[in-house]
Amino acid sequence: MNLDNLIERAQHGDLEAFNQLVIEYQGFGYNVAYRLLDDADSAADAIQDSFLKAFRGLDNYRGGSFKGWLTRIVVNTCYDHLRHRKRKTTESLDDLPVEEEYVAELTDRSESPQEFAERRELQALIGSAITSLPEVLRTTIVLRDIEGYAYEEIADITSVAVGTVKSRISRARGRIRDYLNQHTELLPADYRHSRK
Repeated sequence: MNLDNLIERAQHGDLEAFNQLVIEYQGFGYNVAYRLLDDADSAADAIQDSFLKAFRGLDNYRGGSFKGWLTRIVVNTCYDHLRHRKRKTTESLDDLPVEEEYVAELTDRSESPQEFAERRELQALIGSAITSLPEVLRTTIVLRDIEGYAYEEIADITSVAVGTVKSRISRARGRIRDYLNQHTELLPADYRHSRK
């Protein structure tokens, strides 16, 4: 079924059409939320809240990229969850769960077990670097480097100028590079040797 038709039907109160939109976008939305919140349960709650907000706010959708419109709702909902989390007592980073099954990855059959383990170690370290970023930098780098949004789309989603988006991406990449440089002992052996 045509996406525009589903959106139009959902805007007229067709719950089945909206459920089809949820099925279409829930995986993508969850991935964004998980990358921003770094917690499986919080990401699931944020996606549930986001789709509820989207359903209630379908009248505000004026065309254009539905995915971009929905992403803005997900990002703002994640910000709400992060603010709520900050008001609660802070947890030790050591207590935060690591949900490796949610890390998207392609398995290369020609990869040796050692190469696979090193790739996973590097993914985990980069994930920690992203998690260490302030919210606005984390959101921008996730939308650009993980989700593949264009600068203009990110500017629309985050309601900032394209120049600000580019600046945030540059700062985020610099901080990730600094984080990796400060934690070279955690890098897989091949990366440590090549950096000397």
